[in-house]
Amino acid sequence: QVQLVESGGGLVQAGGSLRLSCAASGRTFSDYNMGWFRQAPGKEREFVAHVLWSGSTYYADSVKGRFTISRDNAKNTVYLQMNNLGPEDTAVYYCAAGHILAVAETAYPYWGQGTQVTVSS
Repeated sequence: QVQLVESGGGLVQAGGSLRLSCAASGRTFSDYNMGWFRQAPGKEREFVAHVLWSGSTYYADSVKGRFTISRDNAKNTVYLQMNNLGPEDTAVYYCAAGHILAVAETAYPYWGQGTQVTVSS
């Protein structure tokens, strides 16, 4: 079992930045691929980015060049640095952990409770 707790969400103006954190506890954090997903009002949850246990990263096209995912295995934490935010980034952001290399939600059995990000225009 892995427990995940997100933090760092909030209200920001368009063009601004936020950094989300996800603290993990339980099994060995460094063994897991870590992902960020988001769900906007009235929409399905979508993949944002993931960082593999090896450190390799992958991004959705919609955030590429603006968001950066990273992990600190010593702190059992994964981060999502979000720059140049726009209203379209408004969503609840979820951290997830899994072993399968994929962008699908089903590849991640462990999820945090989510943190709200609101971007005003």
